[in-house]
Amino acid sequence: MVETWLVELLKGTGKLFLHPVLYYLVFLAGILGVMRVKRERKNFYIRAQDAYFELRQLFRPSILIGLLLSMIAVAAGIAVPFVAILLIAGFTLLWSLTTNIRLMSPAYTIGATFFSIILISQNNWSIPLFSKAFHSISDKVYPSIVVVLGLLLIAEGILIFKNGGKGTSPKLAKSKRGQSVGVHEVKRLWMLPLFLLIPGNALQLPFDWWPVFHLGAKEYTSILVPFAIGFHQQVKGMLPKEAIQLQGRRVIVLGVFISLLSAVGYWYPLASIVVAALAVIGRELISLLAFMRDDSQPFYFSKKNHGLMIIGIIPESPASKMGLKVGELISKANGVLIRDEKTLYEALQKNRAHCKLEVFDTKGEIRFVQRALYEGDHHELGILFVPDEHKYDEKIG
Repeated sequence: MVETWLVELLKGTGKLFLHPVLYYLVFLAGILGVMRVKRERKNFYIRAQDAYFELRQLFRPSILIGLLLSMIAVAAGIAVPFVAILLIAGFTLLWSLTTNIRLMSPAYTIGATFFSIILISQNNWSIPLFSKAFHSISDKVYPSIVVVLGLLLIAEGILIFKNGGKGTSPKLAKSKRGQSVGVHEVKRLWMLPLFLLIPGNALQLPFDWWPVFHLGAKEYTSILVPFAIGFHQQVKGMLPKEAIQLQGRRVIVLGVFISLLSAVGYWYPLASIVVAALAVIGRELISLLAFMRDDSQPFYFSKKNHGLMIIGIIPESPASKMGLKVGELISKANGVLIRDEKTLYEALQKNRAHCKLEVFDTKGEIRFVQRALYEGDHHELGILFVPDEHKYDEKIG
């Protein structure tokens, strides 16, 4: 029995590399990186993160979460029909074509799959190659899909909270008054691998109660499915990390709520329809609330009278090694009051071997940072600022 399970898990892992969504996400993450770098260079003549940043984030933060959820899914015996996995892949591709990465959230891909299965099976629509599979679906499939949706919403919230605020991209915009301002944007894709059970002929039921969320089959096989999780948020009114973590916490709460409600489907499968609708509506409301809150606030990254606002830090630059952070204000450099970028670098030229800055941190408290400057250090320290009006006009002209 144990040997059979190990073999099936290995086979299920191998099926991951046959899934087209895996390779499509790699391609899409690469495109996001290239487009971001192109925009940053247009705004600042230099990119913040390299073009491979989105690719590195695609797998690294989500693998462990996927393994933990896989253990929960297998232990609980969450089984889904193979046609559901195909539909999820199809909607992942379809929503990505809208260029709105946010629509690749599990709430929309799995939610669309859930309601499509209901429409197709209840109306006896003829789907080439899969008509028999759809017509054989019973209401037992509903709670299984909703449980997966709840688990993936929890995973999405954790990824947003832990990883979404890393490497946010600075960009320039115009305020309603036509002034140059800065905003931060994150477009992130994660690939979350999740083991699921599908009807097959390899794994016999080890316990009478297993699988809990079954499809009526007596034997199953395993498959490691690459789920896409897309996230997009633009922040103008507060520090990007704070705004993104707030949305992450809300998504986690929604995921826990949906997961708890999905258990009702064990006794009342049709109740899963209401729970799935709540998941989609809840996820949309979270995004809407984040937008409305941010839109009601003044621009955080705008020109200040008492210093120069930092909108971005180049990784591994002198500024990064000095511990400067996004959202801080440089008020003095080498004892000279700073009002614009030109004044800053003129002050640095007074002592080319050493840099001493007086900085207001994000809490409004003064701190001092200093560092020796070495031959080969970037003359601009690796700090991105909101440029002067004329400078901005030149760049977008």
